[in-house]
Amino acid sequence: MHKFTKKLIITVGTLTLLTGCALPGLGGSVTGEGISITGGTSTEMDMMGYLIEGMVEHYIDTDANVITNLSSGMNHQAFLTGDANVSGVRYTGTSLTGELNREAVTDPEEAERIVVEAFEEEYNHLWYPSYGFSNSYAFIVREETAEEYGLEKVSQLEEYKDEFSIGVDTNWMTREGDGYDEFVEIYGFEFNDIFPMSLGLLYTALSSEEIDVGLGYSTDGQIPAENLVLLEDDLNLFPPYDASPLATAEIVEKYPELEGIFLKLEDQIDEEQMQELNYLSENYLLEPRTVIFDWLEQNNFFEDVEPYLEPIEGGLLPND
Repeated sequence: MHKFTKKLIITVGTLTLLTGCALPGLGGSVTGEGISITGGTSTEMDMMGYLIEGMVEHYIDTDANVITNLSSGMNHQAFLTGDANVSGVRYTGTSLTGELNREAVTDPEEAERIVVEAFEEEYNHLWYPSYGFSNSYAFIVREETAEEYGLEKVSQLEEYKDEFSIGVDTNWMTREGDGYDEFVEIYGFEFNDIFPMSLGLLYTALSSEEIDVGLGYSTDGQIPAENLVLLEDDLNLFPPYDASPLATAEIVEKYPELEGIFLKLEDQIDEEQMQELNYLSENYLLEPRTVIFDWLEQNNFFEDVEPYLEPIEGGLLPND
């Protein structure tokens, strides 16, 4: 049995027991006192919102709530209107070209420097270090395809451009900055058979061998579950989409423990871990809050990670 499958069987057994007493995904904002956290329009974004909620309930004696179903633009707008003061996750590449309206940057360190400085200068918002993963576009192949053709990098696909069929996210074909036109310009070749499709269909087509290569996202849960291989973007087509929490300077001043929480979570979730968390929620239809609270409990809320924070007495346990 595959190692990933064994781990899921154990984890899902625990989560199934917890789901019965789990609260459903929360909506709305905290009024008056408290911390209002934004999620997003994906399982991953909501999960990162609940991650912060769980840590707040463990370390800070105040109310916390997560606002879900927010697009990137609405997420930012909620900060500007005062309806939210913490973002569970922002991605460097998205915020750079979105909220900041800057040109895309392919160097991860430079992209991080720009968003950290610009969000503080323009909005008085504090951009914290990454959780440890990036959710970017990624070319994906089946494990047996990678082994048969010796595939490790995107540039190697040129040799098989007339042989392989490619499935891509529908929006990518006309996307500006890192879409198909830029791919052709940077990598210097076109695919003979390319099929735009939804992400769900893409993974089905890959597993059924209807396509040879897919363009998905690097933290998709199907990647480890179906033994898929990510190809290295060796010519840096895609900007970095490193994932970080964000907060208003005002809320951090009011609750300084928040900064300690964000720093505890630095580099605690790599791409493989995020893939597994996404898979647990989406494949087994578990609430993102249930999945991430169970994961926090497994990691003892990172109490042993610097900086030290005193857990609150009688703090909420996962899924209370």
